[in-house]
Amino acid sequence: MSKWIDISQRLDNNMVVWPGDTPFSYKVSWGMEESGSVNVGEIRMSAHTGTHIDAPFHFDNDGKRVIDLDINLYIGPATVIHLPISRSIRVEDFQGYNIEGTTRLLIYTGVWKDRSVFPDSIPHIDPGVAAYLAEQGVQLIGLDLPSVDPIESKELTAHHELTSHGLHILEGLVLDNIAPGAYELAALPLPLVEGDGSPVRAVLRKKE
Repeated sequence: MSKWIDISQRLDNNMVVWPGDTPFSYKVSWGMEESGSVNVGEIRMSAHTGTHIDAPFHFDNDGKRVIDLDINLYIGPATVIHLPISRSIRVEDFQGYNIEGTTRLLIYTGVWKDRSVFPDSIPHIDPGVAAYLAEQGVQLIGLDLPSVDPIESKELTAHHELTSHGLHILEGLVLDNIAPGAYELAALPLPLVEGDGSPVRAVLRKKE
């Protein structure tokens, strides 16, 4: 049986986050010298740190929180495709890829090459893509980018359009060494009752 491959960003105190968001920090807040038996760590982070999912509440006050999402969407068969694009992800970019019946679609763009620096700009998902992917059966879209919208966007058109077509969002994947093909995915969010998003430990295993 194939081994699981980690496709998550590493969480450390030097990692970059969305400009203006809460920096990630980990420290031992209760050490063995003080406790007498254990080290206990303290984590401070945004719900959108590193590899994470977005809940609709992130961009819609009436949207579902993380706890309301169907966890079955975040574990199961997935398809990885490579889209060598630079400006935007368009419907025509999917021509030539057989994604019909794909529930979980993971897209490698290769645009975010240096993850020690937050990108100034990224390809975004064009209008019409959500409807097209929904017609193919896609319910979860994952990208190796920090967002499905332009960095400077306030309207978050792609977020809203994807959600309106029943697609869930997984961002910040590390797919650099992942070949296109069929896999099993596990990227479960934390059970955050009021969460607008959640970090995930995303892993893939080549489908036998």
